[in-house]
Amino acid sequence: MTCGRCCSIAISGCAYGYAYRTPCKPSQLSHGLRRGSKLWSQAGQEALQELVLPLHTQARRNELLGLYRHLQRKIEVLDRGVAEVAEQRPLSRLLMTHPGVGPITALATEVYVGDARRFPDGKALSSYVGMIPAENSSGEKRRLGALTKQGNALLRYLWCEAAGHAVRQDEELKRFYRRKLAQKGLGKAKVAAGRKLGIRLWIRLRDQVEHHEFCRRRRQCGEAHAERPAN
Repeated sequence: MTCGRCCSIAISGCAYGYAYRTPCKPSQLSHGLRRGSKLWSQAGQEALQELVLPLHTQARRNELLGLYRHLQRKIEVLDRGVAEVAEQRPLSRLLMTHPGVGPITALATEVYVGDARRFPDGKALSSYVGMIPAENSSGEKRRLGALTKQGNALLRYLWCEAAGHAVRQDEELKRFYRRKLAQKGLGKAKVAAGRKLGIRLWIRLRDQVEHHEFCRRRRQCGEAHAERPAN
């Protein structure tokens, strides 16, 4: 099985797990059980199991909880497999030095980006992944629309998800995210942070530098200049 296929299966498993969690929400909300994502912790599942429900609803709940646990076991196996492969690949280990970037994001970035030197700059990378706005210009008027989404959907998803973790650990990325959040709102801020994280990972692949070296270069000449290849 190729690394790209392994990553795709792992993410697909997560998506299926979420799809089977969703039907349980109306039942737990109608009974005052509001725990958000904590509902799927061990304590949350036990509370959901203890709800007194009509027989047909009880059977449906038990079926969905059993299926959720089955999928979780499958996902854990896939996650361990991806982590083992990522640890064996020097470039994936390099990408994991960035705060918030785990094995799946690192391995998918290495596999799908490929030779990082084929992209002249971060804009070309963003265009390849589909994380730039579509443009509909006429004459002197320049109109920007929604994201093109013409690239790899899995990579866009992973970068945006990893950015949610990275902004909690990287102060510069956190400031950037908060600024975009105030200017553009939650959705666009998350995409902007994901695009910025993706460009950072591309720089690491191209120059093969760890996080501390990237930070030193950024402090010395700014992040925009960090996109330029090291001499």
